[in-house]
Amino acid sequence: MKDAPGLQIEFEGHSTLLKWHRLRRRMADSLFSAEVMAEGFRAGASMELDLRVRADGGFVVLHDKELEGETTGRGLVAQKSLAELRDLRMREGNRPLLYSEDLAAMLQSAHPDALLQFDMKDDYEAIGEKGIAHLAEHLQQISASVIVSAGSLELILAVKEKLPHLRRGIDPTDKLGDIYKAEGWKAVEKELLADLRGPTEPETVYLYWPMLLNAAKAGLDMIALCHSEAKLVDAWTFTLKDPEGGFSDAEWTNFSALVALKPDQITTDEAPATERAWLKRMAG
Repeated sequence: MKDAPGLQIEFEGHSTLLKWHRLRRRMADSLFSAEVMAEGFRAGASMELDLRVRADGGFVVLHDKELEGETTGRGLVAQKSLAELRDLRMREGNRPLLYSEDLAAMLQSAHPDALLQFDMKDDYEAIGEKGIAHLAEHLQQISASVIVSAGSLELILAVKEKLPHLRRGIDPTDKLGDIYKAEGWKAVEKELLADLRGPTEPETVYLYWPMLLNAAKAGLDMIALCHSEAKLVDAWTFTLKDPEGGFSDAEWTNFSALVALKPDQITTDEAPATERAWLKRMAG
């Protein structure tokens, strides 16, 4: 296990990374914290941030499509240029916003083991060739430390074509959930397999952890299916309700069942607390 806390856990010879959701080691950290990201880069952590496209084709680190929830601004992110966003602050901590231009510079100092997931919240229609060109300009020299993910297969295909050196991930959770409701798990298995073998050629598949457990109970091991196609799996997002108290019995039942399926990553807002709680339970 790596020396820094909150990076990974071990089970039956398999290492599962604990990915820091929205650049937070713990829920008490500020959302999308540049300071936490810098610490993660030094420690070799796996981290995730969300990107929203700007009107000028660049990106800002935000989850919501509207500015009101996370910032002091108003209106749609996609309608604002970098110049219009510069004076805004994050509501948490009155901090400046992070931009794609900042990320490219910060990535230069990343630990070799560090991995930063760029989770693209807009589809290809919104991002377009201008946005892909922006990524190409700023990430051309950076590959090992970045993985670009999206629910939009069209967007990931465009990233593959323009930035073939970048690692890629897909999140088919919403689509698979709809297929399950309409047609059942057999149809989910068929669609997931098509995505795994499809033209995006993803390295990692991001899947909602309750879906993984529900599928496993029905006899479909989605993680094993992904592994059989040489794909990694990130199970999102498992966060302890009481970080100081550790796992409740219900949380432990779910988390231990999830770990037994051997995901490659589990996304969490409480990585160090999850590691502590895991070690405590495993020690009896």
